[in-house]
Amino acid sequence: MIAITLPDGSRREFDQPLSVMQVAESIGPGLAKATVAGRLDGRLVDACERIEHDATLSIITPKDAEGVEIIRHSCAHLVGHAVKQLYPSAKMVIGPVIDEGFYYDIWFERAFTPDDLAAIEQRMGELIAKDYDVIKRVTPRAEVIEVFKARGEDYKLRLIEDMGPEVTAMGLYHHEEYVDMCRGPHVPNTRFLKAFKLTRVSGAYWRGDSKNEQLQRIYGTAWADAKQLKAYIQRIEEAEKRDHRRIGKQQDLFHLQEEAPGLVFWHPKGWAIWQVVEQYMRQVYRATGYGEVRCPQILDVELWKKSGHWDNYQNN
Repeated sequence: MIAITLPDGSRREFDQPLSVMQVAESIGPGLAKATVAGRLDGRLVDACERIEHDATLSIITPKDAEGVEIIRHSCAHLVGHAVKQLYPSAKMVIGPVIDEGFYYDIWFERAFTPDDLAAIEQRMGELIAKDYDVIKRVTPRAEVIEVFKARGEDYKLRLIEDMGPEVTAMGLYHHEEYVDMCRGPHVPNTRFLKAFKLTRVSGAYWRGDSKNEQLQRIYGTAWADAKQLKAYIQRIEEAEKRDHRRIGKQQDLFHLQEEAPGLVFWHPKGWAIWQVVEQYMRQVYRATGYGEVRCPQILDVELWKKSGHWDNYQNN
């Protein structure tokens, strides 16, 4: 007999081992339909995770913050599925969750264009509409290596090489013909991924090192439902209207140049605003007992090395 303790303190007993999803089904069909994953004895697990012994269990749904993170992570895998269908020679790298979204780093022989991004987003929508199940298989390390060798996924093989010898098996998530490697958990079905949008493409380097080959990073966002996605898009659009770079260009206040990263070339209107703000701040300093100082603008590189800036910004 296996006893499962739920968050409200109630206990359910079962005659044999069962999955997180089966526990949800025993509680009710509505909960089962909404189940994204579970928290088993404090550990996030897939809905297919087998429970072999007495345990505490929380069912994770899109209403939970963890559920939304899982949706975003699964959307990153969906990017991989769509990209490999549209651009079979692309090589997949990593696709983590970030604040309010996700990205996937990809190697491809040319730069992705806005049209490519639109095509990838459209294909993702088509895949979601197929309503297919995402299947997890815990696979021996040697077999995982053979899977990615056969698919020509060089970066996945390099990631496996980085893993210690104690890692003898790993989770492979199957999106129909597409296979990705991940700790998970992930959604059990693509129906959870409808509220998403790809936002932009940028450059990235393998392992974040500019000495390595350049990759392309596809960014996106995903939410529990269309209402939350719409609210996010509206919030971003409003923020963009107030972006100082956009306002500076529209109102002829300043411009930036590659020759001076991080430094501003002020135009007459912008410099007039600067002077007004500067005079106001001087009044505040005097009124509050502060004195004004001025430091050199050109300093020896040793200062940047001591501060740690040199390691991150020496290229600029």
